[in-house]
Amino acid sequence: MDYQIMLPPSQQTITIRDLLESQWLIPRKVRHFLRTRKHVWVNGQLAMFHQEVQAGDCVTLRLEEDDYSYQPVALGQANRVVVLFEDNHLLIVNKPLGIKTHPNQPNETNTLLNDVQAYLSPTKQRAYVVHRLDKETSGVILFAKNPLVLPILGRLLEQKKIYRIYQAIVEGKLANDCTIRKKIGRDRHDRRKRVIDERQGQLAITHIHIVQVHSRTTNITCQLETGRTHQIRVHLASIGHPIIGDPLYQKKPADRLFLHAYQMHFIHPFTQKEMTITSPDSLW
Repeated sequence: MDYQIMLPPSQQTITIRDLLESQWLIPRKVRHFLRTRKHVWVNGQLAMFHQEVQAGDCVTLRLEEDDYSYQPVALGQANRVVVLFEDNHLLIVNKPLGIKTHPNQPNETNTLLNDVQAYLSPTKQRAYVVHRLDKETSGVILFAKNPLVLPILGRLLEQKKIYRIYQAIVEGKLANDCTIRKKIGRDRHDRRKRVIDERQGQLAITHIHIVQVHSRTTNITCQLETGRTHQIRVHLASIGHPIIGDPLYQKKPADRLFLHAYQMHFIHPFTQKEMTITSPDSLW
């Protein structure tokens, strides 16, 4: 499969080696295949890694599908997909409430990934999960449309260059903005749950900003610095302000879990444009 990328006007002159490694964050294994197989072209001409490229150049990369494992996904319902942004590499959609991000069993069909794959099927493109949202959480979620950009987006997440803002409504009155730094691990008694585990857990950091305080609840936004399972839910419960409607960490009847992935911000890895994608929905 060939992928053509037009270098944007802001592109500085750079060698192909540095473009692939330092700017596009392409993994070493993929760079090795591109170099040894001579699968890089610039403006239609075969190119070497020491060659320089500049703004306006068209870089073509050829990837062999056999080099990438892909688990086939059953087609869901394409009409349920709400697209917020799409280009040749990325697909950002608005996840509805009450649907899983991806199947855990081969015969599952009622997940967001099934629906996204159905949406892409007319173009014969594949959907790749970059990150996930809990079943009970709605909002902005990012998918890769090819194996070239998938590891790049993964590296951006690891380097904390994809910023995600969540809305939440929590129990009680929060007094001040705060940052929660607590390690999260598995609950030994309930595999569905996570707990604060300062000895063996993974470091998790959540930044909390107060939007509005009510008599019994507080509207807040949360920015993730890490992406642990149930991170926001566990962190807020740990300080005595669980999210309203959380079936695991609050357990008081409510219409829904009041947690919503409201906004995502990042620099597009190929166009270098600042991307701010906002959900059309809101908790308030």
